[in-house]
Amino acid sequence: MIREDLAQIPTYVPGHHADHTLKLSSNEVAFGPLPGAAEAMAKAATTVNRYPDMGAEEIRKRLAEHLGLGIQQVAVGCGSSALCQQLVQISAGPGDEVIFPWRSFEAYPIFVHVTGATPVAVPLKEGFNDLDAMAAAITENTRLIFVCNPNNPTGTLISQDAFLAFMNKVPSNVLVALDEAYIEYVRAEDTPLATELIDAYPNLVGLRTFSKAFGLAGIRIGYAFGSPSLIEALNKVALPFGVNAVAQAGAIASLENLDELMERTEEVVTNRDRVADHVGAGHSQANFVWIPADSRPESPMEIAEQLRNHDVVVRAFPEGVRITVTNSEETDRLLAAWDASFS
Repeated sequence: MIREDLAQIPTYVPGHHADHTLKLSSNEVAFGPLPGAAEAMAKAATTVNRYPDMGAEEIRKRLAEHLGLGIQQVAVGCGSSALCQQLVQISAGPGDEVIFPWRSFEAYPIFVHVTGATPVAVPLKEGFNDLDAMAAAITENTRLIFVCNPNNPTGTLISQDAFLAFMNKVPSNVLVALDEAYIEYVRAEDTPLATELIDAYPNLVGLRTFSKAFGLAGIRIGYAFGSPSLIEALNKVALPFGVNAVAQAGAIASLENLDELMERTEEVVTNRDRVADHVGAGHSQANFVWIPADSRPESPMEIAEQLRNHDVVVRAFPEGVRITVTNSEETDRLLAAWDASFS
């Protein structure tokens, strides 16, 4: 009755949380919605007896203006994760291969397994996407490649030259998804931006989200941008009415307050360097820092358990520990817990 191959699919595990703890395990922001967004969502909630705009015309128009693209180049989805899954659906099936870095976004292999395609995980190189190895992994069966930039959970970036060299090795019939979920936190200049490259590479698609810097994780809205034909295909496999009216209203209002968004991200950037220096993590270009497993005597699970004993929840992986960075108040609490655990 149920597909036997689904048994091998790993279950996505969200960050743990309890009411009395400081949750730094899911890369959420500490701030509420941007000014005007909560009011817009509340107003939209009064009309939820009606279906939302299935074409999401207004938010796609605003996003197109924000990105400097045409509306036909933009799609929205129930978080950028839904769009990741749609990309796999339009490109791969049984017998096909999808390449992604590892460790990276945990849902990549899940999305691939669901379609019956074969996941090809390429190990990171010192915490970075190994673009040379990813290019070498391409076969005649490759249909899609995910590149996470900044990479989650390591917070590392790829360089512009390295990415261009990589794209020039990728066959034109293989899609490349540049996952930029944390792009608002990037301050380094030498890194590719999908908005600047999709015209040169019709097989490239960018992915971004309102869940992270915009602080709308609870309403689930993300967006993809690329060639009109690619966007049309994404929309064909989208769940009808998949982006609700409240999410559309919140996203539209949020795009009216980009100056406030920049101020909030600047506070995170300041605190992430402070956290990295304090705990001995590498400097990151996202809203989290990464402590590799081989950099400390304690295992990742031991680090997480010690911090949990002081009511701070972080995310432990076999390869290391990821700690979300938020505002100054929560950073003070994190560092106090760190010192109490490891001084």
